[in-house]
Amino acid sequence: MRLATVEGPTGPIIIAERDGQLVHLHDADTRLPRSLVDILAAWPDIRPEVEQAAQRAAPLHAPPVRWYAPIPSPQKIICIGLNYADHAAETGASIPEEPVVFCKFATTVIGHLEPIELPRESRQVDYEAELVVVIGKGGRHIRAEDAWNHVAGLTCGHDVSARDWQKGKPGGQWLLGKSFDTFAPMGPFLVTADEFTPPIELDIRMTVSGQVLQDSNTRQLIFTIEELIAYLSQVVTLRPGDVLFTGTPPGVGMARKPPRFLKAGDVAQVSIERIGTLENPVISADND
Repeated sequence: MRLATVEGPTGPIIIAERDGQLVHLHDADTRLPRSLVDILAAWPDIRPEVEQAAQRAAPLHAPPVRWYAPIPSPQKIICIGLNYADHAAETGASIPEEPVVFCKFATTVIGHLEPIELPRESRQVDYEAELVVVIGKGGRHIRAEDAWNHVAGLTCGHDVSARDWQKGKPGGQWLLGKSFDTFAPMGPFLVTADEFTPPIELDIRMTVSGQVLQDSNTRQLIFTIEELIAYLSQVVTLRPGDVLFTGTPPGVGMARKPPRFLKAGDVAQVSIERIGTLENPVISADND
């Protein structure tokens, strides 16, 4: 199924896509959980009720006025660096023997069509198209062979990065360079995991203002989704609604000659096969 969180008359609502139309699940079944996290935590047991509601619900009268990220307030935003071999090569880094892990703050999260704000503190804001995994069934010490059972679904993500903070500050500031407000767009849809069969091999592309700057396939991942879940769950308990950015392919702005960073007026689009396109305009942050 294709599920999303959008603005409703009184707050966020959960919608599904049915035959190209958007439907409000709770119009057809008020007993369903009100948050997508709760729906995903109960998946696949709740799937029949959700599918029935999607079939009975009437189409939305108008397009959503606001798209939230599918998980608007994730408890954890875990990110993987240097997870495409060709991206590691373009940055001059060695192929990592273990995943390179960092996090983003929850204030980075925005949805489809919401603006990415260029902070006044950075002059090197870069783009990174990413496949994002949403956890459904939580757990600790998850085996790689069982890990796909803990995946709720997949969505498009954009790991916006201030390179002058990530690379240029003393000791490097990966967390801060990746955590300016609006630096984690996600969406618009979450596609449930039962729509996929591992290994996941999906075309992934970043287009900025009409120019394709990244174009690859997730088969190039150094560490698979299952390996990442097993590795991370050695350390932290994964919970429903946690999100995992799985890394970006080659073509990032800092590796180009000359470098190509985001600027006000750009429109960034992350397109992933079978999932959709996440679009965000780029603006200058308010300096007042």
